[in-house]
Formats: sequence, C-alpha cells, structure tokens
Amino acid sequence: MGTIKQVMRHTTVGAGLLVAALAAQAASDQPAAVSVERLSMEMALKAAEGAVEACREEGIQIGVTVVDRGGNPQVVLRDVLAPDLTLRISKMKAYTALSFNTATSTLEERGQGALGNVPGLMMGAGGVPIQAGGKLYGAIGVSGAPSGDTDEMCAEKGAEAVATELEFL
Repeated sequence: MGTIKQVMRHTTVGAGLLVAALAAQAASDQPAAVSVERLSMEMALKAAEGAVEACREEGIQIGVTVVDRGGNPQVVLRDVLAPDLTLRISKMKAYTALSFNTATSTLEERGQGALGNVPGLMMGAGGVPIQAGGKLYGAIGVSGAPSGDTDEMCAEKGAEAVATELEFL
C-alpha cells in the first residue's frame, strides 16, 4: 500500500508542476520555442568571397571568417599570401561583431576597459554583423589590411554581397 501512495503522491506533484509551468507559459508573452535564421553555407561563402574580392581590388590579401548566430565559424578563407595570424584575428573580429551586434570599430574605446581583457574578443575595426530584414544572421571579420578601416570596408562589402538576397527571405 505504501508504494501506491508514494506513486500517487509523486504523480500528483508532477502533474502540479506541469500545470504550474503551463500556467506560467500562458501568462507570459514569450513563446515556448524560438526559430533562429541561419545563413546557408553558400551564402556564408558568398559573403567571405565578397570580402576577399573587395580587398583584392585594393591590392591586399586577407583572412576572413564568417560566423553563424552562435559565433561558430561557418566559412574561413585565407588568401594566398595572407599570414595565418589573419585567420585568428578575423575570427575574433567576427565573434565580437556578432556578440555586440555592431561593427567592431564602434567598440574600440570599450576595448580600453575590462572588455579588452576578455579572451576571444577583438575591439579593433574589421568585423561587422550580417543583417537583413531586421534579422541578425551572423557576422564577418577581416584581417590583413594595413588598417582596420580597410579591413572593415572589406567586411562590409562581404556583408553587402548577401544582404539583398537575405532581404527577400
């Protein structure tokens, strides 16, 4: 008999918790799940290639990284003469642009404070979010140009290479 009472008690408690969770869900305006838009591999590659081409037009060879919404590298390219260091830096710039949802050039002053000591962040110019239609799809980071401004111009060209297509999704 004691076992049946325990099972009934646990079942009642479990049902009560479920009802409470469902009531809390219904009372909030938040959905139970959210959908996250992601770039296809082809779109991420098109963005990276757009950045490489923009820098090649300036006579510069770069490394470029496109990260997804989770900050994970989706496409990584390094032009023939770009040093391997450009890949690590471009990844940090892309991750930082995604994390703050802004161009990394806008964060340079913040890099002087505590954020400048966070491993994996890069507060120098050269990273931009990839956005379209009010949605954040990821970010792109570029490294290897003589200045961060040129890195950022190439990253912007890469983001622009896919923005039009993304607008119509």
